[in-house]
Amino acid sequence: MSYQSLYRRYRPQRFSELQGQEHVANALRNAVRNDTVLHAYLFSGPRGTGKTSSARILAKALNCTNLQDGEPCCECESCVQVVAGTSMDVIELDAASNNGVDAMRDLVGRASLGTAGRRKVYIVDEVHMLSTAAANALLKTLEEPPSHVVFVLATTDPQKVLPTIISRTQHFEFRLAALDTLTDHLQRVASDAGIELDPDTITQVARKGNGSFRDALSALDQVAALGHLDQAAGNLEEIIEAIAGRDAAAALASVGAVIDQGRDPRQVVRDLIGVLRECFLSLMAPGLSRSSAGAAELGQRMGTPLVVRSIEVLGEAGVAMRDALDPRVNLEVALVKLVRPDIDSSASAIMARLDRLEQGLPAGQAADPSSPPAAQSSNDSSSNESSGSGTEPTEPTEPTAPPPPATPPRDPAPARASRLPFAGRSTMHAQRSPRSNLRSPVLGRRPHGPLPRRLVVHPLLHHRHLRQGPRPALLRDRRTTCSRSKRHGWPRSTVV
Repeated sequence: MSYQSLYRRYRPQRFSELQGQEHVANALRNAVRNDTVLHAYLFSGPRGTGKTSSARILAKALNCTNLQDGEPCCECESCVQVVAGTSMDVIELDAASNNGVDAMRDLVGRASLGTAGRRKVYIVDEVHMLSTAAANALLKTLEEPPSHVVFVLATTDPQKVLPTIISRTQHFEFRLAALDTLTDHLQRVASDAGIELDPDTITQVARKGNGSFRDALSALDQVAALGHLDQAAGNLEEIIEAIAGRDAAAALASVGAVIDQGRDPRQVVRDLIGVLRECFLSLMAPGLSRSSAGAAELGQRMGTPLVVRSIEVLGEAGVAMRDALDPRVNLEVALVKLVRPDIDSSASAIMARLDRLEQGLPAGQAADPSSPPAAQSSNDSSSNESSGSGTEPTEPTEPTAPPPPATPPRDPAPARASRLPFAGRSTMHAQRSPRSNLRSPVLGRRPHGPLPRRLVVHPLLHHRHLRQGPRPALLRDRRTTCSRSKRHGWPRSTVV
């Protein structure tokens, strides 16, 4: 027989073997023992927490011929066929590849057919990938299925499942496994599989699993094939030491050494955040920290503000790496921002610089805002010295009133405009009015200063003429305009 991966070889076969999901195992076992199994269930939770395994155990228990207190015997023909994947009573469907209406119609059409066993179990994985039309096609059958049919729906994203589907099922939420539970499981698997590893390596493998049994067993399989845990913990500590020592060159050199080993910058960011989290816990809650003494020492050297800011900046860099052309550049820029807050204009960088300034002040030398300024204190001391001498103090004189402020010079331009016989209706008045955005069709943009000397301003040129357009007949040469004034009896024009 070919080699089987550890997570497939050590898949749970009974409800009692489900670790970290006792609330689900007890509920399903009691339902099978008391014959109160519902027509539809919904299992939701992160990957590798036992959703599909629980569905298969339920299918075995419903068709087992030698049921033992709600647990399948795993020895009868039905249980063996379910484990081998050849049972006609258990139909597994991947909704990610069968998400159309035709697939659901075929499922609904075959659900009413009989079966060799007592129950026919449909396991629909990744049910949130169903289209809206396909989910609506399944609703009626899911609400009132045949008496021998049981639906088990599994998903990693229950928010995307239609509320009408959730309301027709009994919902169980699967949780991530605790570190102790995952470590104990890995130790049993390693002992049974003949893999010799020290407890520290087992713990590090469990940490890489992040609460997922499948991820942890895959990492254990990799350690068994490689002979050691593939990680660059030493280089990560060098990066954090460079951040604590404000050494940009050392931080960039350490990052380059890690990436030259073939590691993904995104994984490096995740590993750095994990180490910084241990430093943070060692500072804020030592009882929750499971790190070594080195991480606690790094946390003491960095301080809480720098540790928190490092986690925030690296987290933002990790998010930005999703659409970055070169994720390594994002990582290097984030490290330089942490080492050199003076080149970062964010609020957190400014607060870090202020914190360093506060730490640089000697103890007891904080500035006192109530203390008088130096000049005032020197004047007071000089007055005290003069009062202490033998000379008699002079009598106080009455304070003199301050001189009135000088009147600002008046602008001669308005006075010259007021001497015009038509000052209230002139072009000059229009140009100096508060409506500064007014433009003359003759003059163009408002001039800065006095008007040209040879420009003739006629009294009939009103604001409305400025809006309607130029009047060439009113603005002519001085001699022509004067002759027309005499001919028509108009008042003489004024040359500014």
